[in-house]
Parts: sequence; structure tokens; C-alpha cells
Amino acid sequence: MSPLILALTAGAVIGLALGALGGGGSVLAVPALIYLLGFTPVAASTASLVIVTATSATALFGHARDGQVRWRTGALFAAAGIGPALLGGAVAGRLPAAALTGAFAVVAAVAAVRMLRARKSSDDARPVRSGRAAATGSGLGAVTGVLGVGGGFLAVPALVGVLGLRMREAVGTSLLVITINSLAALVTRAGTADGLDWAVIAPFAGAAILGAWDGKRLAAKVSGPTLQRVFALVLLAVAALMLIDTAV
Repeated sequence: MSPLILALTAGAVIGLALGALGGGGSVLAVPALIYLLGFTPVAASTASLVIVTATSATALFGHARDGQVRWRTGALFAAAGIGPALLGGAVAGRLPAAALTGAFAVVAAVAAVRMLRARKSSDDARPVRSGRAAATGSGLGAVTGVLGVGGGFLAVPALVGVLGLRMREAVGTSLLVITINSLAALVTRAGTADGLDWAVIAPFAGAAILGAWDGKRLAAKVSGPTLQRVFALVLLAVAALMLIDTAV
């Protein structure tokens, strides 16, 4: 199968995940870029940030229009994570490829288990403690910078399980966090962008943006707990495949 077809297919799936789940795009984009399109782990993490930034910003518009974004909570998350994201981005280029892949898989697995064990979200919005939101966002920013992910696959479980947001609000709010964290992480990787294969990244990002709109419509038809379980199972599958590959 040609790289263009693979890029379009992977992009559509990742956009669907971002639009419907508010995350999972980068955790799926990085393995797709490495195993399907031949990117190195470092190049894949940088390309993933480009793709996910564009896609999450697009998906955010639709969720905001429906009132499913907690702007203050998202802003606290993102603001606390900008510094750690910048630092993590600078560190990432100095880590071995195997270490990046293994760490990525472990973090994805932990987030999936957290999501499966998270209590069901209430239908009523609850107040969010600023300190807790800032602390969680800081850790999320560090992971974003090091692993080259937007952080939605961690933000959604945190927003639901730690801060008590409803699933649909967590999905919309995480898109705001992803957009800001990804942009911050990209700042430290600007010098590596010249070596990226834009003939693959551009159609990948375009398909992801279109898929995000379909994901938004899917999210309106599926219950929050169902989205939660699907999200967690996808993360577990990806984590298992990457850990197996690292061990071989």
C-alpha cells in the first residue's frame, strides 16, 4: 500500500478518535508514523505534534459551539503545563529511541487503566479546585513535551477521574489543553521540522481534520461511559503492541 493511502487512512482514524474522544490522536499517530510510514521515534513525535495541533484546534471549535468546553479548567491545565512541555521537548531529543517507545507504551497503559477504573461522571458539573487542576496540568505538560503527544489520552482520564468533569465536558476541554500543550512542545522542536516528510504529514493532517468532524457527530450519538471504555481499550491495545515491539 502506498504511503499516501496509509497516511490518509491513519489520519482519518486519528481524527475520528480526537473528535469523538477528545484524545487518543497522538497516542495513535506516533505508532502509525513509526510502524506504517517508517518515521523514527523522534521524527514521529514531532510530526504527531503538528498533526494533532491542527486537528484538535479544528475539533475544539465544534465542541465549544455546543458548550462542552470548561474554559477556566482547560486554561489552568494548559498554563501549568507550558513550562514543563518546553523543558520536556528539549530533553526528548537526547533520549534513546527505545526509551521513548517504552515510556510511551507504559504511560498509555497507565492512562487506560485509570480510565477503566474511573468513577462514572455525574450529570451535574462540579467546581474544580485550581490547585489540583494546575498540578495535574503541569505533569501533563511534561509528558507532552517528552513523548511528543498532545496529552488528550491523559487529560481525559484526569479531567474525569481526578477533577470530576462529565465525560463530554472532559472531551471538549481536553481539546483546548491538547492545542496549547502541542504548540508549546513544538516551539522546542522547530529546528527539527526541516527534516520531516511533509508529503506524508500534510495529507495525514488533512484526513485527520476531516475525521474529527465525523468524530464529533459520533460523540453526540454514543453515551459517555461507552466512549470511556472504547478509549481505554484502544489505549491498552496500542500499549501492548508497543511494549512487545520494544522487548523483541
